[in-house]
Amino acid sequence: MRIIGIDEAGRGAVIGSLFVAGVVNFEGLDAIGVRDSKRLSPKRREELAAIIEGATDVQVIELTAREIDERRKWQSMNAITVELFSHIIELLKPDRVYVDAADVKPERFASNIMKKCNRDDNIEIISEFKADINYPVVSAASIMAKVYRDRSIRALSAEIGVEIGSGYPSDPKTIQFLKRILNEQQNHIPVYVRRSWKTIEKLK
Repeated sequence: MRIIGIDEAGRGAVIGSLFVAGVVNFEGLDAIGVRDSKRLSPKRREELAAIIEGATDVQVIELTAREIDERRKWQSMNAITVELFSHIIELLKPDRVYVDAADVKPERFASNIMKKCNRDDNIEIISEFKADINYPVVSAASIMAKVYRDRSIRALSAEIGVEIGSGYPSDPKTIQFLKRILNEQQNHIPVYVRRSWKTIEKLK
């Protein structure tokens, strides 16, 4: 049986891309010490990501801030997430899927993913809260998504030459950066900032 885990990183961020990762389960995954990516140091996440990518099939999808803003004109974030998760399933072709629920109703999230999958055969989708804690294969996906997101934020920060924090509204460094660019650039909002977020309207 081909089993995969799927998770995302950056869904709630106001700066930068959303990343969704899918990881195929492999023998020995439990033993390498995977856990929810938020419970690991950046260095350890990078180490584990290298091990995971060297041991199994991994797929990572990126959706930029600009692409998110465009889609938000006619889609909710839940609908966007469903499409990205279903695309991972199409790429990895599993028999069973474990996903970290991105909906208040996990069963509905699984059902919506299933409807989007272009598969003739039956697959089992298990959607749960805290799946990234309860299932090592989802922990592995969480690590991959987080590593790719962190790399992207570091590259962006280096490109513009300014500390931007994590990119989340809860991060004081991120809010300080946004206030500065809104003050300096008035109505010109950079493409890497999600204009559709309420955070921007509040800061304006």
